[in-house]
Amino acid sequence: MSSTHDTSSTHHTDPDSDRAPRSGADDQADRLSQRARWRAFWVCIAAGALTILDLSGVNVALPSIQKGLEASSTQLQLVVAGYALAFGLALVPSGRIGDMRSRRRLFLIGLAGFALASAACALAQSDVWLTVTRLIQGAAGGVLMPQVLGLIQQLFDQKDRPKAFGLFGAMVGVGTALGPTLCGLLIALGGETEGWRLLFWLNVPCGAAALIFALRLLPKKQDPSPDTQLDLIGLGLLAGAVFCAMLPFLLTSGQGDAATRWLWLIGAAAFGIAFWRWERHYAATGRSPVVHLDLFERGSYRNGVAIAALYFAGMPATFLVTTLYLQEGLGAAPLLAALATVPFALSSAIAAWYGGRLVERFGRSLVVVGIGIVALAVAGLAAAATLTPPGVSEWPMAAAMLVGGVGGGFVISPNQTLTLSEVPRDEASVAGSIQQLGQRLGTAVGLAAISAVFFSRVQSGQHASVSQYHAGVLAGYAISFGLVLTTLAMGFVDLHQRAKA
Repeated sequence: MSSTHDTSSTHHTDPDSDRAPRSGADDQADRLSQRARWRAFWVCIAAGALTILDLSGVNVALPSIQKGLEASSTQLQLVVAGYALAFGLALVPSGRIGDMRSRRRLFLIGLAGFALASAACALAQSDVWLTVTRLIQGAAGGVLMPQVLGLIQQLFDQKDRPKAFGLFGAMVGVGTALGPTLCGLLIALGGETEGWRLLFWLNVPCGAAALIFALRLLPKKQDPSPDTQLDLIGLGLLAGAVFCAMLPFLLTSGQGDAATRWLWLIGAAAFGIAFWRWERHYAATGRSPVVHLDLFERGSYRNGVAIAALYFAGMPATFLVTTLYLQEGLGAAPLLAALATVPFALSSAIAAWYGGRLVERFGRSLVVVGIGIVALAVAGLAAAATLTPPGVSEWPMAAAMLVGGVGGGFVISPNQTLTLSEVPRDEASVAGSIQQLGQRLGTAVGLAAISAVFFSRVQSGQHASVSQYHAGVLAGYAISFGLVLTTLAMGFVDLHQRAKA
């Protein structure tokens, strides 16, 4: 499909300039007061925070779930993998439908479904029950998140959008790091066998409150979409590609898994090629595809998606390595191990806020600096874990997390702003969902690779020596460091392309 956009000089282009004459709905949206915009924004942030807290906190709850439901390790994998897979599968279709029909309606459906599924998870009486309800919960979260990003694009113009995405990035950083700590507190309150239920119960009143405010505050109108027909074949091919790509990375414990699971990647490649060819054919007939492929001809979008995927492949896995080392290697309680990540949450929230304000001035350079700081933090974590006495390792590791949070705050929200800066409003949800899908794929790949390397060094489980754990964390952090350096290289590629343009 040929692009209708000039990608050589659009770095500072307003997304609205790509569109046809402005509609009445767009004018109505522009007449929203600043107060109304920000009230709607905080509803979006609150709903998005629920999905992030749940996603990052449930890993800490797995031992409690295992005791409470007598679940096997394979079933525990399905509890985590089912959520991530359903989330990933729902992202792009729901983003497309939200752009075409109503982001508000999809937001309400996703939020209500997430709260109801959370209640069903809390009531689970068997591991199969919990697995099924986690699938529903993940799908609901995948419906909700693209609407959050699309509504931010819809609510704010080019001037205010960096500030909004700065706050969104702060929410992602805080939610990712505080989820395990919150879950540890709830397990301490509810007990080792039943405390995990409190994590899911928490979503119910919070989701209900967010739903009430969403009904009152979210805009009821949006720009009319020129697309009237949904590309069902394209959606099916994309779903096949996502399923086959994510499955081998999600269903792995990192210890001696069958090599045959990697055959799924052949299916992912086949579905991906078929999807690409079908979308080009579909667009050539004058119809609107699931994904407008000319999005990827925009350097800001293409490079931003790649940076996000690589960053999420490298950085989130460091939380896993850190908590595994502190809990299993040093014998720290789950809550104390989770607290080591709190400095990351605090510093990333502050840095994301300032990053949203600085990105208009420094552009991609700010993201590159942030990635460099994250790389230094990962190296600091490795040094703190292996070169300090076991009794005090928590403190220098927490200090490294503090530094990493500063870098992470300068990466997530500025990159979000730059990635979506040239995306037209009527494609905002699907563009955001593709970026989210890249992050989920990156996280799955990074966690699988780093956990495999870690466990290959710590083969004797609870009887492993400290030297084995040192070897495990060094190997895990080395993979993470390499992925962060790859992200840094992608940042320099984007800088070069922008300078050339």
